[in-house]
Amino acid sequence: MIDLRSDVKALPSPQMLQAMIGAELGDDVFGEDPTINALQARCAELTGKQAALFVTSGTQGNLVSVYALIEPGEELICHELAHIYHHERGGMAAVCGALVRPLPGHYGMLDLDMLADTLTAGDLHRQRTGVVTLENTHNACGGTALTAQQTAAVAELAHHYGVPVHLDAARIFNAAAALGVAVAELVEPVDTLTLCFSKGLGAPAGSMVCGPADFIEKAQLARKLFGGGMRQVGILGAAAMWALEHNVPKLPDDHRRARQIAETLAELPGIDVDLDSVQTNMVYFLVNREDINAPQLCDRLAEYEVKATARDERKIRFVTHVDVTDQDAETVCTALREILT
Repeated sequence: MIDLRSDVKALPSPQMLQAMIGAELGDDVFGEDPTINALQARCAELTGKQAALFVTSGTQGNLVSVYALIEPGEELICHELAHIYHHERGGMAAVCGALVRPLPGHYGMLDLDMLADTLTAGDLHRQRTGVVTLENTHNACGGTALTAQQTAAVAELAHHYGVPVHLDAARIFNAAAALGVAVAELVEPVDTLTLCFSKGLGAPAGSMVCGPADFIEKAQLARKLFGGGMRQVGILGAAAMWALEHNVPKLPDDHRRARQIAETLAELPGIDVDLDSVQTNMVYFLVNREDINAPQLCDRLAEYEVKATARDERKIRFVTHVDVTDQDAETVCTALREILT
Protein backbone atom coordinates (compact mmCIF):
# COMPACT_ATOMS: atom_id res chain seq x y z
CA MET A 1 0.00 0.00 0.00
CA ILE A 2 1.02 3.60 -0.65
CA ASP A 3 0.29 5.25 2.69
CA LEU A 4 -0.36 8.99 2.39
CA ARG A 5 -2.17 9.37 5.73
CA SER A 6 0.86 10.86 7.48
CA ASP A 7 4.64 10.86 7.44
CA VAL A 8 4.52 9.02 10.78
CA LYS A 9 3.52 5.97 8.71
CA ALA A 10 7.07 5.60 7.35
CA LEU A 11 8.71 2.39 8.57
CA PRO A 12 12.34 1.94 9.66
CA SER A 13 14.54 0.78 6.81
CA PRO A 14 16.64 -2.39 7.21
CA GLN A 15 19.71 -0.18 7.60
CA MET A 16 18.03 1.82 10.37
CA LEU A 17 17.05 -1.39 12.14
CA GLN A 18 20.66 -2.59 11.95
CA ALA A 19 21.79 0.68 13.53
CA MET A 20 19.32 0.10 16.35
CA ILE A 21 20.56 -3.43 16.92
CA GLY A 22 24.15 -2.23 17.13
CA ALA A 23 23.50 0.73 19.42
CA GLU A 24 25.69 1.21 22.46
CA LEU A 25 23.34 1.44 25.44
CA GLY A 26 23.18 2.65 29.03
CA ASP A 27 20.72 4.09 31.54
CA ASP A 28 19.53 7.40 30.14
CA VAL A 29 17.74 8.44 33.35
CA PHE A 30 21.21 8.60 34.91
CA GLY A 31 22.68 10.20 31.80
CA GLU A 32 24.62 7.04 30.99
CA ASP A 33 23.32 6.14 27.53
CA PRO A 34 26.18 7.04 25.14
CA THR A 35 23.97 6.93 22.05
CA ILE A 36 21.43 9.35 23.54
CA ASN A 37 24.20 11.59 24.85
CA ALA A 38 25.71 11.77 21.36
CA LEU A 39 22.30 12.44 19.81
CA GLN A 40 21.55 15.22 22.28
CA ALA A 41 24.91 16.84 21.60
CA ARG A 42 24.32 16.56 17.86
CA CYS A 43 20.89 18.19 18.05
CA ALA A 44 22.18 21.00 20.26
CA GLU A 45 24.83 21.63 17.62
CA LEU A 46 22.36 21.48 14.71
CA THR A 47 19.99 23.95 16.39
CA GLY A 48 22.64 26.24 17.85
CA LYS A 49 21.27 25.77 21.37
CA GLN A 50 23.20 25.03 24.56
CA ALA A 51 21.65 21.67 25.38
CA ALA A 52 19.06 19.09 24.34
CA LEU A 53 16.85 16.42 25.92
CA PHE A 54 15.44 13.30 24.28
CA VAL A 55 11.70 12.77 24.88
CA THR A 56 9.15 10.24 23.76
CA SER A 57 7.15 12.41 21.37
CA GLY A 58 6.53 15.89 20.02
CA THR A 59 3.51 16.24 22.28
CA GLN A 60 5.60 15.40 25.33
CA GLY A 61 8.33 17.74 24.11
CA ASN A 62 5.93 20.64 23.85
CA LEU A 63 4.39 19.77 27.21
CA VAL A 64 7.65 19.63 29.17
CA SER A 65 8.81 22.81 27.45
CA VAL A 66 5.75 24.86 28.36
CA TYR A 67 5.73 23.37 31.87
CA ALA A 68 9.31 24.55 32.32
CA LEU A 69 8.64 28.02 30.86
CA ILE A 70 5.49 29.34 32.51
CA GLU A 71 3.62 29.63 35.78
CA PRO A 72 0.02 28.35 36.10
CA GLY A 73 -2.48 30.99 35.11
CA GLU A 74 -0.23 32.68 32.56
CA GLU A 75 -1.21 32.94 28.92
CA LEU A 76 0.12 30.85 26.08
CA ILE A 77 -0.25 32.55 22.70
CA CYS A 78 -0.39 30.36 19.60
CA HIS A 79 -1.75 30.34 16.05
CA GLU A 80 -5.45 29.51 15.87
CA LEU A 81 -4.71 26.29 13.93
CA ALA A 82 -1.67 25.25 15.99
CA HIS A 83 -1.04 21.58 16.70
CA ILE A 84 -0.31 22.51 20.31
CA TYR A 85 -3.87 23.87 20.58
CA HIS A 86 -5.90 21.36 18.56
CA HIS A 87 -4.11 18.01 18.77
CA GLU A 88 -2.37 17.63 22.13
CA ARG A 89 -5.34 16.79 24.35
CA GLY A 90 -5.42 20.18 26.08
CA GLY A 91 -2.23 19.45 27.97
CA MET A 92 -1.19 23.10 28.03
CA ALA A 93 -4.26 23.88 30.16
CA ALA A 94 -4.77 20.58 31.98
CA VAL A 95 -1.15 20.01 33.01
CA CYS A 96 0.62 23.37 32.72
CA GLY A 97 -2.26 25.55 33.86
CA ALA A 98 -1.88 27.83 30.85
CA LEU A 99 -4.68 29.99 29.52
CA VAL A 100 -4.34 29.35 25.81
CA ARG A 101 -5.05 32.36 23.58
CA PRO A 102 -5.13 31.49 19.84
CA LEU A 103 -4.53 34.28 17.33
CA PRO A 104 -5.14 34.38 13.56
CA GLY A 105 -2.43 34.54 10.94
CA HIS A 106 -1.56 33.60 7.37
CA TYR A 107 0.11 30.25 6.67
CA GLY A 108 1.00 29.83 10.35
CA MET A 109 2.55 33.28 10.83
CA LEU A 110 0.92 35.20 13.69
CA ASP A 111 -0.68 38.54 12.88
CA LEU A 112 1.93 40.93 14.32
CA ASP A 113 -0.54 43.72 15.07
CA MET A 114 -2.78 41.38 17.04
CA LEU A 115 0.24 39.88 18.77
CA ALA A 116 1.43 43.33 19.83
CA ASP A 117 -2.04 44.10 21.21
CA THR A 118 -2.20 40.78 23.08
CA LEU A 119 1.22 40.56 24.72
CA THR A 120 1.14 41.85 28.28
CA ALA A 121 3.31 41.95 31.38
CA GLY A 122 0.12 41.51 33.41
CA ASP A 123 -1.44 43.68 36.09
CA LEU A 124 -3.85 43.44 39.01
CA HIS A 125 -6.61 42.14 36.76
CA ARG A 126 -4.98 40.50 33.77
CA GLN A 127 -2.72 37.45 33.60
CA ARG A 128 0.81 37.81 32.24
CA THR A 129 1.79 36.39 28.85
CA GLY A 130 3.95 33.41 29.76
CA VAL A 131 5.03 32.11 26.36
CA VAL A 132 4.47 32.63 22.65
CA THR A 133 4.52 29.51 20.49
CA LEU A 134 5.07 29.05 16.77
CA GLU A 135 4.98 25.97 14.53
CA ASN A 136 7.39 25.24 11.67
CA THR A 137 6.41 23.71 9.37
CA HIS A 138 2.77 24.46 10.12
CA ASN A 139 0.73 21.30 9.75
CA ALA A 140 -2.86 22.60 9.52
CA CYS A 141 -1.85 25.43 7.19
CA GLY A 142 -0.59 22.94 4.62
CA GLY A 143 2.96 22.24 5.76
CA THR A 144 3.99 25.85 5.20
CA ALA A 145 7.44 27.02 6.27
CA LEU A 146 8.16 30.09 8.37
CA THR A 147 11.29 32.00 7.40
CA ALA A 148 13.91 33.09 9.90
CA GLN A 149 12.78 36.67 9.35
CA GLN A 150 9.17 35.85 10.21
CA THR A 151 10.21 34.01 13.34
CA ALA A 152 12.51 36.87 14.33
CA ALA A 153 9.67 39.38 13.99
CA VAL A 154 7.55 37.41 16.45
CA ALA A 155 10.47 36.89 18.82
CA GLU A 156 11.33 40.58 18.82
CA LEU A 157 7.84 41.49 19.96
CA ALA A 158 7.71 38.76 22.59
CA HIS A 159 11.15 39.48 23.99
CA HIS A 160 10.21 43.16 24.36
CA TYR A 161 7.84 41.96 27.09
CA GLY A 162 10.32 39.47 28.49
CA VAL A 163 8.27 36.60 27.07
CA PRO A 164 10.05 33.49 25.75
CA VAL A 165 9.22 31.95 22.37
CA HIS A 166 8.83 28.20 22.01
CA LEU A 167 8.85 26.62 18.56
CA ASP A 168 6.96 23.44 17.76
CA ALA A 169 9.60 22.43 15.24
CA ALA A 170 8.33 18.92 14.61
CA ARG A 171 9.15 19.21 10.91
CA ILE A 172 11.89 21.85 11.06
CA PHE A 173 14.11 19.81 8.73
CA ASN A 174 11.36 20.01 6.10
CA ALA A 175 11.27 23.78 6.56
CA ALA A 176 15.04 24.05 6.23
CA ALA A 177 15.01 21.92 3.07
CA ALA A 178 12.20 23.97 1.52
CA LEU A 179 13.85 27.31 2.29
CA GLY A 180 17.40 26.20 1.53
CA VAL A 181 18.82 27.33 4.88
CA ALA A 182 20.35 25.68 7.92
CA VAL A 183 18.12 24.58 10.80
CA ALA A 184 20.17 26.73 13.18
CA GLU A 185 19.30 29.84 11.17
CA LEU A 186 15.58 29.11 11.29
CA VAL A 187 15.51 28.52 15.05
CA GLU A 188 18.05 31.13 16.14
CA PRO A 189 15.37 33.69 17.16
CA VAL A 190 13.46 31.30 19.46
CA ASP A 191 14.36 30.39 23.02
CA THR A 192 13.29 26.75 23.00
CA LEU A 193 12.05 24.17 20.51
CA THR A 194 10.89 20.61 20.03
CA LEU A 195 11.84 18.67 16.89
CA CYS A 196 10.65 15.21 15.87
CA PHE A 197 12.41 12.17 14.43
CA SER A 198 9.25 10.12 13.79
CA LYS A 199 7.67 12.31 11.10
CA GLY A 200 9.57 13.40 7.98
CA LEU A 201 12.76 11.71 9.17
CA GLY A 202 11.22 8.23 9.31
CA ALA A 203 12.39 7.05 12.74
CA PRO A 204 10.00 4.87 14.76
CA ALA A 205 9.70 7.22 17.75
CA GLY A 206 11.30 10.08 19.63
CA SER A 207 11.69 13.84 19.71
CA MET A 208 14.22 16.34 21.04
CA VAL A 209 13.79 19.43 23.18
CA CYS A 210 16.50 22.06 22.69
CA GLY A 211 17.29 25.28 24.53
CA PRO A 212 19.41 26.91 27.24
CA ALA A 213 21.09 24.59 29.74
CA ASP A 214 19.04 25.80 32.72
CA PHE A 215 15.83 25.31 30.76
CA ILE A 216 16.84 21.74 29.82
CA GLU A 217 17.40 20.98 33.52
CA LYS A 218 13.81 22.04 34.23
CA ALA A 219 12.55 20.11 31.22
CA GLN A 220 14.31 16.99 32.47
CA LEU A 221 12.47 17.28 35.80
CA ALA A 222 9.20 17.71 33.92
CA ARG A 223 9.97 14.70 31.72
CA LYS A 224 10.39 12.57 34.85
CA LEU A 225 7.16 13.93 36.31
CA PHE A 226 5.26 12.95 33.16
CA GLY A 227 6.69 9.43 33.08
CA GLY A 228 9.06 10.10 30.21
CA GLY A 229 12.26 8.86 31.82
CA MET A 230 13.36 5.85 29.79
CA ARG A 231 16.31 3.55 30.40
CA GLN A 232 18.27 1.96 27.52
CA VAL A 233 16.59 4.28 25.06
CA GLY A 234 19.66 4.50 22.86
CA ILE A 235 17.96 1.86 20.74
CA LEU A 236 15.63 4.67 19.60
CA GLY A 237 18.41 7.22 19.62
CA ALA A 238 20.35 5.15 17.11
CA ALA A 239 17.38 5.24 14.74
CA ALA A 240 17.16 9.02 15.13
CA MET A 241 20.88 9.44 14.50
CA TRP A 242 20.66 7.28 11.39
CA ALA A 243 17.73 9.36 10.17
CA LEU A 244 19.67 12.59 10.63
CA GLU A 245 22.52 11.26 8.56
CA HIS A 246 20.60 9.45 5.81
CA ASN A 247 17.00 10.68 5.57
CA VAL A 248 17.37 14.45 5.92
CA PRO A 249 18.99 14.67 2.44
CA LYS A 250 15.92 12.90 0.97
CA LEU A 251 13.41 15.53 2.14
CA PRO A 252 13.51 17.57 -1.10
CA ASP A 253 12.35 14.44 -2.93
CA ASP A 254 9.35 14.20 -0.59
CA HIS A 255 8.54 17.83 -1.37
CA ARG A 256 8.88 17.28 -5.11
CA ARG A 257 6.47 14.33 -5.02
CA ALA A 258 3.94 16.27 -2.96
CA ARG A 259 4.10 19.05 -5.51
CA GLN A 260 3.57 16.61 -8.36
CA ILE A 261 0.44 15.26 -6.70
CA ALA A 262 -0.82 18.77 -5.89
CA GLU A 263 -0.41 19.94 -9.47
CA THR A 264 -2.31 16.89 -10.69
CA LEU A 265 -5.14 17.66 -8.26
CA ALA A 266 -5.23 21.28 -9.44
CA GLU A 267 -6.02 20.09 -12.97
CA LEU A 268 -8.99 17.96 -11.95
CA PRO A 269 -12.61 19.18 -11.97
CA GLY A 270 -14.23 19.91 -8.63
CA ILE A 271 -10.96 19.81 -6.69
CA ASP A 272 -9.69 22.88 -4.84
CA VAL A 273 -6.04 22.95 -3.83
CA ASP A 274 -4.00 25.97 -2.75
CA LEU A 275 -0.73 25.42 -4.59
CA ASP A 276 0.94 28.28 -2.72
CA SER A 277 0.55 26.32 0.51
CA VAL A 278 2.21 23.20 -0.90
CA GLN A 279 5.70 24.11 0.23
CA THR A 280 6.90 20.86 1.80
CA ASN A 281 5.50 17.32 2.03
CA MET A 282 1.79 18.03 2.62
CA VAL A 283 -1.13 18.51 0.25
CA TYR A 284 -4.48 19.65 1.62
CA PHE A 285 -7.38 19.78 -0.82
CA LEU A 286 -11.17 20.04 -0.94
CA VAL A 287 -13.52 17.79 -2.90
CA ASN A 288 -16.34 19.97 -4.26
CA ARG A 289 -18.28 17.55 -6.45
CA GLU A 290 -21.80 16.12 -6.58
CA ASP A 291 -20.73 12.62 -7.57
CA ILE A 292 -18.15 11.94 -4.86
CA ASN A 293 -17.15 13.32 -1.45
CA ALA A 294 -13.88 13.09 0.46
CA PRO A 295 -14.53 9.80 2.32
CA GLN A 296 -15.77 8.20 -0.90
CA LEU A 297 -12.67 9.36 -2.76
CA CYS A 298 -10.50 7.74 -0.08
CA ASP A 299 -12.47 4.50 -0.52
CA ARG A 300 -11.89 4.62 -4.27
CA LEU A 301 -8.18 5.30 -3.80
CA ALA A 302 -7.94 2.18 -1.65
CA GLU A 303 -8.85 0.18 -4.78
CA TYR A 304 -5.56 1.46 -6.21
CA GLU A 305 -3.72 0.49 -3.00
CA VAL A 306 -3.47 4.11 -1.86
CA LYS A 307 -4.27 4.84 1.78
CA ALA A 308 -5.73 8.24 2.63
CA THR A 309 -8.06 9.61 5.30
CA ALA A 310 -10.70 12.30 4.94
CA ARG A 311 -10.68 15.07 7.55
CA ASP A 312 -14.41 15.67 6.95
CA GLU A 313 -16.87 15.36 4.08
CA ARG A 314 -14.77 17.65 1.88
CA LYS A 315 -11.16 17.81 3.11
CA ILE A 316 -8.30 15.35 2.57
CA ARG A 317 -4.64 15.60 3.47
CA PHE A 318 -1.91 13.71 1.61
CA VAL A 319 1.56 13.48 3.16
CA THR A 320 4.59 12.18 1.30
CA HIS A 321 7.52 10.62 3.13
CA VAL A 322 10.59 8.47 2.75
CA ASP A 323 8.54 5.36 1.88
CA VAL A 324 6.75 7.09 -1.02
CA THR A 325 8.75 6.62 -4.22
CA ASP A 326 8.61 8.35 -7.60
CA GLN A 327 6.62 5.40 -8.93
CA ASP A 328 4.23 5.68 -5.99
CA ALA A 329 3.64 9.36 -6.71
CA GLU A 330 2.89 8.54 -10.33
CA THR A 331 0.50 5.79 -9.24
CA VAL A 332 -1.35 8.27 -7.03
CA CYS A 333 -1.62 10.77 -9.88
CA THR A 334 -2.89 8.11 -12.27
CA ALA A 335 -5.47 6.95 -9.75
CA LEU A 336 -6.72 10.49 -9.16
CA ARG A 337 -7.07 11.11 -12.91
CA GLU A 338 -8.96 7.86 -13.48
CA ILE A 339 -11.33 8.41 -10.56
CA LEU A 340 -12.03 12.11 -11.03
CA THR A 341 -12.18 12.54 -14.83
